[in-house]
Amino acid sequence: MSLPNPAELIRQMATELDTYLAKRGISEPRFIGIRSGGIWVAQALLEALGSDSPLGTLDVSFYRDDFSQNGLHPQVRPSALPFEIEGQHLVLIDDVLMSGRTIRAAMNELFDYGRPASVTLVCLLDLDAGELPIRPNVVGATLALAAHERVKLSGPELKLELQDLAL
Repeated sequence: MSLPNPAELIRQMATELDTYLAKRGISEPRFIGIRSGGIWVAQALLEALGSDSPLGTLDVSFYRDDFSQNGLHPQVRPSALPFEIEGQHLVLIDDVLMSGRTIRAAMNELFDYGRPASVTLVCLLDLDAGELPIRPNVVGATLALAAHERVKLSGPELKLELQDLAL
């Protein structure tokens, strides 16, 4: 399987996001990237949009429903939101949407900070393997992978790699 070019996806996503926000009358969205791949995608997306908006970052480790099973990842960092959440239009950005559990955790954390006016979900890739009813509003590409395959994004240069867990 050949993976899509992330730079092309970012350009396409920037156009789609502009259209999506304009259609909803959202002129000053607040951008939030989910650590770590979502932050890289958010930075590239803000650059493609020509925006100098501040970027909030979320580390959802403490909000994951598998936290008690997996323990704390050694690279957990605090979330940083340089703006109010209450009443704001948020653009939540992640790299890969798989089960939906990371997004659920991010939403739980965001609502602990306040009640946003809206949340727009943007993902570079949707693996169409949802366990929860969560779908992105803007997505770069949707991929169907075998059960033993995963996609890894490395950054901040946004390089995609297909991994075979069966090997």
